[in-house]
Amino acid sequence: MLERIKASIPALPPAEQRVARLLMADPRGFATSPVGELAVRAHVSKPTVVRFCRSIGYDGLADFKLKLAGNVNEGVPFVHRAVDDDDKAGDLVVKVIDNAVAAMLRYRNAAASQAIERAIAALAAAGRNGQRIEFYGVGNSGIVAQDAQHKFFRLGVTAAAVSDGHVQVMSATMLKPGDCAVIISNSGRSRDLLDVADIARKKGATIIVITASGSPLALEAQQGAHHILLAADHPEDADRYSPMVSRLLHLLIIDILTTGVALRLGSAQLRPMLQEIKKNLRLRRYALAGGAEGDSESSSSTP
Repeated sequence: MLERIKASIPALPPAEQRVARLLMADPRGFATSPVGELAVRAHVSKPTVVRFCRSIGYDGLADFKLKLAGNVNEGVPFVHRAVDDDDKAGDLVVKVIDNAVAAMLRYRNAAASQAIERAIAALAAAGRNGQRIEFYGVGNSGIVAQDAQHKFFRLGVTAAAVSDGHVQVMSATMLKPGDCAVIISNSGRSRDLLDVADIARKKGATIIVITASGSPLALEAQQGAHHILLAADHPEDADRYSPMVSRLLHLLIIDILTTGVALRLGSAQLRPMLQEIKKNLRLRRYALAGGAEGDSESSSSTP
């Protein structure tokens, strides 16, 4: 949480930067001090302290201090442990699972609920109004974009996943105000995705960025009123092995957004459609010996 805030300092107004520096100097004291004392120590007004909390994605001072206290007092019960060349299978099981659990718990404690709320509202509005939701990613993030498209199109919204750089440029160029461009990147440094963000911004679309704090893409997402940053930070060394933890975090964020949008669209509209989808998919299955049902990919029975 503190690392993400530290990376966000350059994008804050000067007065809010003073609040941020006070926080970084004494996180525990910040979590327990009243707003008046914080304002005096940072040489700012009380509303500036509250604005700082909202600028970095929280509902206000109370919400921010609650999350901060959880980080500085309780911490996360697991730590990231890098895999080694001589690790046995049992060691890998423990390390890989513990690393995933630690990252998710850390995200739970640091997640900026205001930013998530804004993202859900923008996506739900686009879905309700029949506008486009485009998911952009390259490499591993392209797989997450495909998963997001798979989840969102079942909600009856116009969703697409684009991973080819040239097609991304064409897609972003066709965006309009009210459309949503969801840009997913582990490093936040992909030239293609930075170009997509720039084009989408010029087209007036809402830009939702899922990436690491302090990256060029994250800084881009903090510049506009229609830009929303959903920071996903982790200690994973992508040069050592495949970036699995970051992918799990990104998939988790997509699940949160999907659930929020589904709730916003309403069960009265979605439930009949989802039930019909399940019914039609069930009809695509083949009967196995003994009357059991299985997936069509695992059966060679003639329909």
